[in-house]
Amino acid sequence: MRIVRTVADLRAALAGARAGRIGFVPTMGALHEGHLSLLRAARAENETIVLSIFVNPTQFDEAADLTAYPRTEDRDVELAASAGVDVVFAPDASEMYPAGFATTVSVSGRIAETLEGAHRGRAHFDGVATVVVKLLLAVLPDTAYFGAKDAQQVVVVRRAVADLGIAAKIAVRPTSRDDDGLARSSRNARLSPDERRRAAAIPRALGAIRDAAAAGETDAAALRARGLDVLAGAGIDPEYLAVVDPDTLEPMQVVDRRALVAVAARAGPTRLIDNVEIDPETGR
Repeated sequence: MRIVRTVADLRAALAGARAGRIGFVPTMGALHEGHLSLLRAARAENETIVLSIFVNPTQFDEAADLTAYPRTEDRDVELAASAGVDVVFAPDASEMYPAGFATTVSVSGRIAETLEGAHRGRAHFDGVATVVVKLLLAVLPDTAYFGAKDAQQVVVVRRAVADLGIAAKIAVRPTSRDDDGLARSSRNARLSPDERRRAAAIPRALGAIRDAAAAGETDAAALRARGLDVLAGAGIDPEYLAVVDPDTLEPMQVVDRRALVAVAARAGPTRLIDNVEIDPETGR
């Protein structure tokens, strides 16, 4: 396994791999089982696997959140090696945003302005889109792998990739969860035992909505109420709990087709996001 720090060295490392398929997993490090599940999927489908580790400063709306984000590169590299990664790309900020950098990839419209965009600010998804596009152009993978937990990020990335004509397939893998149902995230390590217990209400709320939809409830307001009741029981007041179209993120009043239920909430100071898709046609 090779570790490279510059785009030039990355391209040199991949020069001999272009004849086969290249899979790419972009991360901000602090690897957990969710990341490893993406790497396993990439390993099964490609000849060469690239993992990026870069804590992207432009997508953080709170300076304290950026400062607190865990940096565990040595451990991440060990996990990457055990997962069969061929190349780790671990640039610093000056490599990704050199002096004079003046270009931003900005996806317009509701998909970047609602939910996370509304609560974290427009600059959040500008930062996400810009860094992902830069990484994709550096790696030039056949397939890039993302987790379903970051559903809105996937919608934004897919739009940017389609609009800019980037020849990479965006593959989405199911959300990886701990035994209590909590979606795996590097932020989970910040939770105290009591906060962890309360945070487990987030996947329970999504499960209650999914179960109600499977039982035939189609009114989005009624479905939201089921989830809000579960969250309230744990003392959690969400920033949002929304039932939206999974492709456009437009609010849905009646769930008569596939829908995305997305939630953001804090357990103590730690902000968590999660989601679930429901589909009346399949009963799931």
